[in-house]
Parts: sequence; C-alpha cells; structure tokens
Amino acid sequence: MIKSMTGYGKGNLNIENREYQVEIKSVNHRYLDISIKMPRMLSYLEEDIKKQISENIKRGKIDIFITFENNSEEGKNVEINKELAKIYINQLKELAREEKIVDNIDVIEIAKFPDVLKIKIENDDEQIKREIMEVTKEAISRILEMRKIEGEKIAQDLQQRIKNIQNKIEEISEKSTGLIEEYVVKLERRIKEILKSDEIDKSRIAQEVVIYADKCSVEEEVTRLKSHIYQFEKLISDNNKDSIGKKLDFIIQEMNRETNTIGSKANNLEITNRVIDIKTELEDIREQVQNIE
Repeated sequence: MIKSMTGYGKGNLNIENREYQVEIKSVNHRYLDISIKMPRMLSYLEEDIKKQISENIKRGKIDIFITFENNSEEGKNVEINKELAKIYINQLKELAREEKIVDNIDVIEIAKFPDVLKIKIENDDEQIKREIMEVTKEAISRILEMRKIEGEKIAQDLQQRIKNIQNKIEEISEKSTGLIEEYVVKLERRIKEILKSDEIDKSRIAQEVVIYADKCSVEEEVTRLKSHIYQFEKLISDNNKDSIGKKLDFIIQEMNRETNTIGSKANNLEITNRVIDIKTELEDIREQVQNIE
C-alpha cells in the first residue's frame, strides 16, 4: 500500500479548562526528520512525542506545532514576595521622609509593584502527558489518512504509466525480432551491388549476421525490464506497511539503465522513438516516487 509523504493532521482537546492543539505537517524527505515547536513547560515530552510519531511514520520532514493553555484553577496558588514588598515599603518611607510628605502607603498599591505577587502553577505532569499523547494520536490518525488518500492517487498514476511502458517494451521486442531478417536482406543486396554478381559466400554472410545479432540483440534487456516491472507492480499493489519509496526508486534506476542500453544498441528509428517514450515515462514516475514513503 502506497503512502504519500505529504499530509496534514490536527488534533484538539478541551478538558477542565485545559486546551490542547497539535498540528502535524509533512513533506517529502530522504529520511525521517522530526521537528517540534511547543511551550517550554512541555519540553519534557519531546522524546515521547517523537517516539509516537516514528512508530507511525517512517519517512518525511515532519513539523509538529503544539499549543497548550491551562485556564484551570487547579494547582494555582498566589504567592507574595514579602522580602521584595518590604524593600518597596522601606524605600517609599525613606523617600517620604526626605521629601517631607505623608507616607500613606497602602498594601493594595504595593501589591501592584512588579514581582510582588506571583501566580505559582503546579501542573500534574502525568495528566498533561496523557492528554497531550491523546491529542497527538488524533493528529497522527488524520495525517495518516490524508497520506493514504494521496498515496492511492499516486498508485493509480504509477500503474497507468507502468502499463504504458510495458506496451512500449512489447513493441520494441516485436520490432527487434525482425531486425536480423532485414539486415540479411540489406547485406546480401549490398554485396551483390559491390561484387556485381549473384554468387555470395553464405558462410561469410552467416558470420556477419552472428556479429550483428550479438551487437543489436535487446532480448536480455527486455527480459530484465519485464522483471523490474513485475517487482514494481508487486510493491505498489501489496498490502504491506513497509516503507517502499526507496525500493521503487532503485527499481526505476535499474529500468532506466536497461532502457539506455536498448537505446545504444538500437539501429532502428522506431525502436529509438519508443526508447524515448519509455525514458519520458520513467522520469515522470521517478518524480512521483520521490513523494512516496
């Protein structure tokens, strides 16, 4: 089963005034590269989140964006920095004496000064972890579904292109079988023109034909191409969970190599044109394969 490396998934959770959101975006990449942006207070969860991602996604550039707001009253306490408040009070009293003004200092006004009051939050780390993992699981599920749908579209395109290549290979195979007979006729005609005689050394003709046949035969290349096509089709149709993008890319490289060999051997315009058609399809397939996990 083909899975695209391009996708997007989002998960949300709002529970007891704790709000979570996890967004996952992925694009094609040679390996698995995970990048996470989240509040510093959640940094202790980074490795757990990466592990959860890597268990479900094998290749791609993965960007994860996590937001968290804790509006719950649970675990929140207000602390007064008494030492700092005393410093403010003493400084204000000293200022009042120096300037001969009334030191009417109100506690409410002191509380407004920077850092006198501090809200201390004691989070339940295990509870937050469970909830973050739940939201991350939801986001992963959605991105996997999108990657699967995109993969199905890619598979359909690849199957059609491989079929086109298969048809061109059959045409090359049929055309190549007649090249020897054509060569014998042309060779005999040429020798008669040169010698101006109908008497021809058949053994010499046979030797030339063997040499020519060895040079222009594409039977081995055609056989290997058919084998590669079988492997390619099997990979994209098998219902497996393995990452197959790299395997498909390797097969395309081998098919391209065999096609180039046929092109170098071909001494026929029709075969050359079909080789060009195959190489064009292979290049399009290769571009598609770059986005397969």
